[in-house]
Amino acid sequence: MKTKIVLVDDNVNNLLLEEDLLLMADFEVFTAINATDALMLIKKVKPKIIILDVQLPDMSGRELAKILREDNETANTPIVFVTASVLQSEVDQLLCIDNSAFISKPINTRTFAKEVRQYIK
Repeated sequence: MKTKIVLVDDNVNNLLLEEDLLLMADFEVFTAINATDALMLIKKVKPKIIILDVQLPDMSGRELAKILREDNETANTPIVFVTASVLQSEVDQLLCIDNSAFISKPINTRTFAKEVRQYIK
């Protein structure tokens, strides 16, 4: 049985690249391009991990993560934030969210799936 991942990114190029890398690493990948769709998808799929862009059109990835942490079903699901914003203060705010991690963009295509895998419980 493959590990389920929900991948959220509003940039289609990034979404397709990350999806391909995760599929090649034998994950089962479900995608969303905004936080609203992601929230519904996460509740339906119940992924082992969520890969979340910080800049989304309808709400920030940080706001979505807070909603997920308040729900018993998703409170402990690991969240890996993927973003081009590398200001240390912003990264610190993301990592203050329980069970979260950070991967900077541009992602390393050779190590991305391995990096994601290390955060799965």
